[in-house]
Amino acid sequence: MTEAGRGYAESCRRILDEIAEVERTASGEYHAPQGELVISMPPVMGRILVVPVIVEFLHAFPQIRVKAHLTDRFVNLVEERVDVAIRIGELPSSSLIGMPIGALREVVCASPDYLSKRGVPKKPEELLLHDCVGYEGYAIGNSWQFRSQGALHTVQVSSRLVLNSVEGAVVAAVEGAGIAKVASYQVEDLVKSRKLIELLDEFEPSPVPVSIMYAGQGQIPLKLRAFLDFAIPRLREKLGYEHPGATGVREPKVRRRSKSVRK
Repeated sequence: MTEAGRGYAESCRRILDEIAEVERTASGEYHAPQGELVISMPPVMGRILVVPVIVEFLHAFPQIRVKAHLTDRFVNLVEERVDVAIRIGELPSSSLIGMPIGALREVVCASPDYLSKRGVPKKPEELLLHDCVGYEGYAIGNSWQFRSQGALHTVQVSSRLVLNSVEGAVVAAVEGAGIAKVASYQVEDLVKSRKLIELLDEFEPSPVPVSIMYAGQGQIPLKLRAFLDFAIPRLREKLGYEHPGATGVREPKVRRRSKSVRK
């Protein structure tokens, strides 16, 4: 695009933003929590953690409608007119406002039946002797990271089963197909019921931060403020976020299983 074209596109975007602002004012969105709220979130986290909070929010605010986009695509909030997004990972520098809501552990797990037949790996390198559930279309793939002596290292695992679905990998692990690497919240109930056993937790990499993002320019519509006030404490509770202590510094609290589970 030429310089003139970029300037024209930017002018059009400003005009559309001004029109949207007038529409929000006319509809009363700055006077009461009402109107449509557009939310973007990762698919698996959305289904397990965020959608139940949204449903609860809709019961509390009957004048608000929600359009939820469950996508792994990196959404441009301003250009795509998305009000709020849930993001996993370190946040890039931008004009958006980001608030931490928790952190995710990446855990390695397998079914008791698989472990009874194949043995329990004690070190990440022993995964090379096991069947692991691989991923296609995800960054993790078959390259699994672990932390040892303060440094990250990668193990290139072998997979007889490769999936393009994290939820599918969880099912495969429960059915004894091999060892899977997933986010802790995806298997929390299965670990509690001992359908899956967590492995190699002493070699886990650092937890991955989770944030809620929104555009902070101008006046915030009350529908957005209502959602932030409603959703943030609930999502922090689900994600095990630790509130500020005496120092005023927020740190993600990572829930780990008790020693009794490691049998």
